[in-house]
Amino acid sequence: MNKKKSGSEIALLILEKTVDGIVRYEDFRHHMLLYDFERPLGKTALSQALKRLREKGLVEKELISDSEVIFKLTKAGRNKAILLKDEDENWDGKWRIVVFDIPEKRRSARKFLRKKLIDWGFRKWQKSVWACKKDCADQLEEVIKEAGIEDWVLVLESNRVGPKSF
Repeated sequence: MNKKKSGSEIALLILEKTVDGIVRYEDFRHHMLLYDFERPLGKTALSQALKRLREKGLVEKELISDSEVIFKLTKAGRNKAILLKDEDENWDGKWRIVVFDIPEKRRSARKFLRKKLIDWGFRKWQKSVWACKKDCADQLEEVIKEAGIEDWVLVLESNRVGPKSF
C-alpha cells in the first residue's frame, strides 16, 4: 500500500538518490521529474519542505555564492530517507537480524543501538534479538562501528527464518 508522500518526504528521497546527497536548489526545482516521483513540487512547496527538513536536522543548507544554494543530507536525513525508500520498494526476501549482548558498563551504547533499531523499523523478537525486512545492514554496521560495540553485536542477513528453515 503506497501512501501519498509529503513534500518533505519527496525532497528527502530526491536527495537520497543524488550523488553524495547533495543537490543545487535550481536542480531541485527544474529537474524533479527526472527523479520519477508521482508529482513535482512547486517552488513554494519545495521551499517549505526544505525549511521543515532543515528545522528537523535532516538537511543542511549551504551558500555557494549569492545566487547558488545547495542542500545536503545529514546523517539523520540519510537514515530517514532509507526508511522512506524501503517503504516503496519490494521486499528482497531477506531479513536483517541483530543479536547483541552489550555489557552493562556500555549501557548508553546499548540504549543508543535500541533506539536506532526502533527508528529503522526493527521489531524485537527477544530482549536482545531484533529483526526487520529493510535493507539497512550497511548503515547498521556503520552505527555499530561508530559506537564501538562491534565485539558485542552480530548482524545477520537471511532469506530463511522460522520453523520452516530448520
